[in-house]
Amino acid sequence: MKSEEDIYSLEKLIGQLKGLHAEISQLAKKSPNDGLNVFKLKLVNKVIASANDILEGDYKPFDDFEQFDADDVPTNSDVTMILTQYMDQTERFRSDHVGWSTSSYRWYYLLGGKLSTYEGAAPSRVGEGKK
Repeated sequence: MKSEEDIYSLEKLIGQLKGLHAEISQLAKKSPNDGLNVFKLKLVNKVIASANDILEGDYKPFDDFEQFDADDVPTNSDVTMILTQYMDQTERFRSDHVGWSTSSYRWYYLLGGKLSTYEGAAPSRVGEGKK
């Protein structure tokens, strides 16, 4: 990550993915094969577009997936599956972009490879490194 705006964008993306996943997972439990309505599909595609902009290189879950086709309405379970993949890769990206401060004993986001002043949560994907 290069700027504090990148940190804000990542944090926003994480919240949006979690919210969409929680909501659509509930729909998938009730009616997994029902199609997602147009309003929700637009929101999902907007968040996926943001994720594709943020997730660089190998962090993008699928090289050939950009968004859902509105003419070929995806099922609730399809959307849940894709959101799960994006959540996983977003967390891997976030985990690879935080570092431990030995002076304050806290995790901070890395900007340009150096610790920033922006505190972050501990990585959940320690040791996996960039793939």
